[in-house]
Amino acid sequence: MSKAAKKKSSKKRSGSEAASFDQKTIQEFKEAFGIMDQNKDGIIDKSDLKDLYASMGQIAPDSQIDAMIKEASGPINFTVFLTLFGERLTGTDPEATIVGAFAMFDKKDCGKIKEEDLIKILQNKRGEPLDEDEIKAMYKGKPPIENGEVDYKAFAHLITTGAQDELASA
Repeated sequence: MSKAAKKKSSKKRSGSEAASFDQKTIQEFKEAFGIMDQNKDGIIDKSDLKDLYASMGQIAPDSQIDAMIKEASGPINFTVFLTLFGERLTGTDPEATIVGAFAMFDKKDCGKIKEEDLIKILQNKRGEPLDEDEIKAMYKGKPPIENGEVDYKAFAHLITTGAQDELASA
């Protein structure tokens, strides 16, 4: 980011949130931004978010999408996207971040998503999809799935507390 760009963004935001990410994290954010920027114009707008939800089999109410867009001070380019997430992630743990991501797909705001939606999310070709072996490994970790619904808060806890270590030793 140029000094001029940093100065420009510092009017509303400090920009230090984005500066604290390492290169690997920034690359992951670039991939996430690329997934969300459905029309590939470099800006995430209302139609991009609607299309993103639709690609996951969801229909998000306009009010929810409008609220997401209003969190930014202007058009959501990559720098703004990184700063927004920097502000959100400062002081949050990975578990809260994962819960927040799954909550986007919780239409009923009940703490659960459909098992089929979880699989769609994990196998989404626009991100880093899990293959069949990775999906099988996930099930070995005994995810909290009951009657075709996933308790995503418990699932996020399972992911962040070492379920992968248990699977590695199995």
